[in-house]
Parts: sequence; C-alpha cells; structure tokens
Amino acid sequence: MKLQTNVQLKKQPENPINYQSKIVLLGSCFSENIGAKFDFYKFQVLQNPFGILFHPTAIEKFIHQVVTKKVFTVNDVFFENERWHSFDAHSSLSSSNKETLLSNLNSGIESTNLMLKNATHCIITFGTSWIYRFSETDEIVANCHKIPQKKFTKELLSVNEISESVENIISSLIAINPEITVIFTVSPVRHLKDGFVENTQSKAHLIAAIHAISKNKNVLYFPSFEIMMDELRDYRFYGEDMIHPNQIAIQYIWEKFITTWFSEETIPIMNDIESIQKGLLHKPFHENSEKHQIFVNNLKQQIAQIQLKFPFIEF
Repeated sequence: MKLQTNVQLKKQPENPINYQSKIVLLGSCFSENIGAKFDFYKFQVLQNPFGILFHPTAIEKFIHQVVTKKVFTVNDVFFENERWHSFDAHSSLSSSNKETLLSNLNSGIESTNLMLKNATHCIITFGTSWIYRFSETDEIVANCHKIPQKKFTKELLSVNEISESVENIISSLIAINPEITVIFTVSPVRHLKDGFVENTQSKAHLIAAIHAISKNKNVLYFPSFEIMMDELRDYRFYGEDMIHPNQIAIQYIWEKFITTWFSEETIPIMNDIESIQKGLLHKPFHENSEKHQIFVNNLKQQIAQIQLKFPFIEF
C-alpha cells in the first residue's frame, strides 16, 4: 500500500556538488536552514552576508551591488529606534554604531564578490512576492526594520516583474562568473501574516516566474516547496508555530537535495565528517579515563585524515 505521493526528482548530471565546490546561499530563512546543513558538513559556503532577504527584488539588488562593488556610505544608512539600519539588509546587521554597520555592509559586499567570482553554485531561495515600498523615497526595501507601516506601501510583484528580476539575477551572476550554476527554489515557509489566500498567490507568482524563465534559459529548480506541500503534508512536520518546517522536515528535504545534487563520492566523506562532529559533541563520564583518551586520539586521527585531503576544513 502506498501512503504517500512523491515529487519526482532527477539526478543532476552536470556540475554536482562535492567538497571542491564553493557555494553561495542567498534568500529567505529556508536558505538558512539548508545553509546550516552545509556548514555542519564543512562545505565551502557563504550564506546571506546581508542577512535574510525575502523577495526577488531585494536579492536582485544585492547581487547587483556585489557585482558593481558598491561602497556603502553614511547616505545609505539611517538611525531609528536607537540603532543604525540599512534598507538593503536584514536587521541582524543593524548596530548601535554607524561605523560598525557600514563596515559590515562593505565587508559583506567584498566577501560575496570574491566568493561569487570563484563559486561553482549559487542557491537562491525566494520567500515571498510581497514587497514594501518606502513612501518617502519610492524605494523597495529588503527589510522595514519595524518602522511604522503607514510609511510604506505594500505591493504584490507580478509574474512578469519577478521573471525580470530572475533574468537580471542570472545576467549579473554570469557577468561575474560565466561558469556558475544557479539553482532556484521557493521557500516552503508560509507568510500567513499576508493572509492565507495572499500567501498562496505570492508563492504561485514565484513558481510561475521561475518556470517561465526556465523554458528559455538554463535555470535549474529544486522543488523544496513542492516536497513540503505534498510529501510532508502533515502538521507533525511543522514547528510549534505550524508555519515553519521542523527539524524532521528540514532533514528530509536536505536528503532529497543530496540525492539530486551531490556526487556519489561526496557521501562517504559527509558520513566521516558527521561521525567526527558527533564525536566532538560527546560528553565523557570520566574525562581522564584510558578509554576516553583512546577515543580522543582516534578522533584526532580522523580529523587529521580529513584535513589532509581537505586543508580548508576546520573543526
């Protein structure tokens, strides 16, 4: 008896992910979840240097700033609620010190520019089609930073507008790195503050726009949204808020991503690194016992063997 419908996935034959890959992850909070997995397994990853970016226009603007190596100045930041902010970045970068914020913004541009020039993959997760435009400047913002909503107008990006953003993202990435593989996905996290119907419409626009471009360009799509909505259509796969995927769901989608995108020879290395990571978390009953010292020495040998093959890995 079959009790589940499965999203059909094909193994990607070209440019699979391995431990020589350099990966940039950008987008919504779901990219943070997957980014944490890459980090645990010690891949070469740069993740959301400007913090979580939810909508296509914010990601498009960030990539353009990276490619053109924009330098942020005092004219690009503002002071509100006792902190300095940038409309182009998440509030996680905000600071009580103006110079600290500017330094973090400019170092984020520099590090992303360097990484993108050498990256093998860029994974972009769109979260929503809803945007907020700051009324005083008519600027679309990446984050409102808890400024009163009356100072913004809320809009829904059309399919054509999102398709144009996707086109611009691809053009900018290819301009800085013609060999890069770009993978788009749509976050399964529902933005219910927009409304149930509005969230569905938002996700539909994202999916339609990506697939409209993929008909004409080599745009690759990983169906994380579809896996969550279809294979994991049960609230036991959600967190306490009944909105965000829980750790079981994240692990399930991660394993699907591995099956689709990772090279076969990478899996045993990941298993070795997972064993080391678990060993490092081990809490001994008797730290000075002979048995534990043997365990520690074996762990050191495992780490040395991994670092001999991959010098960039640190534990």
